Amino acid sequence: MSGQSERPSAESNDSNLAKNEVVPLHESPKHQVYGEDPTQDRSTDHYQAEYVENFVERWDELIDWDARTEGEGQFFIDKLRALGKEKILDVATGTGFHSVQLIKAGFNVTSVDGSAQMLVKAFDNAQKRGYVLTTVHGDWRWLNRDVEDQQFDAVICLGNSFTHLFEEHDRRRALAEFYSVLKHDGILILDQRNYDSILDNGFSTKHKYYYCGERVSAKPIYMDDGLARFEYSFEDGSKHHLNMFPLRKDYTRKLISDAGFQKIETFGDFKETQPGQDPDFFVHIAYKAYDAE
Repeated sequence: MSGQSERPSAESNDSNLAKNEVVPLHESPKHQVYGEDPTQDRSTDHYQAEYVENFVERWDELIDWDARTEGEGQFFIDKLRALGKEKILDVATGTGFHSVQLIKAGFNVTSVDGSAQMLVKAFDNAQKRGYVLTTVHGDWRWLNRDVEDQQFDAVICLGNSFTHLFEEHDRRRALAEFYSVLKHDGILILDQRNYDSILDNGFSTKHKYYYCGERVSAKPIYMDDGLARFEYSFEDGSKHHLNMFPLRKDYTRKLISDAGFQKIETFGDFKETQPGQDPDFFVHIAYKAYDAE
């Protein structure tokens, strides 16, 4: 990918990231470090250094669980139930929103995240609501190893998380791992921002289905074909950033197809995609089975 760069300042703070291993909680960086030119930091593993404790503690201000529940509705629950899926692997747990929603609805959920800070927050969020998460601190590229070769009815990768992968070989490997941990008739549900619209027409948010917090703004402050740098501004003036790869919809669908999935349905903001539609987010549902209807 264009602009790939590793700088000494980042390496000194993220010494373990180059090993392609998840960083344990006690070694997690305390502050975001991007060096002199943050637009040059295009490393897949850098996400572990982006989700620092202060940012993770404030992440739910951005989401607003109640507002997100209302905006999202029963979309994922209804889809999983209609397809008869019960054992779910949430590979982008974050602060636990979807894991908790699915457990509450009666699903058997295993919650995975590459950020130890996120898993701590997710476990705490679930406990406060009366649930106990089964958590795995893992890397998508070695998912079978990290979940100990379990098989699942569905893998969900939500919250625009797949865009943390900057290298195509990492994306292909992660999708191959998702495919491998699924049962023969399993499904993958993966979402992404509508980067096509942002790259071609500029950024605008018409709806608030994903990031519903009223006192937090999330917007791109730099965009090119290989980087979407988002800034998250909080009411007290504090700011945090995420560097992500701007995945185009058709490219993502092709990667999923190349991984072996037989059928892909794409929804825009939880609705059937229509000509001329310009949603904020796409949701792809991919079927492993050959006889998917």
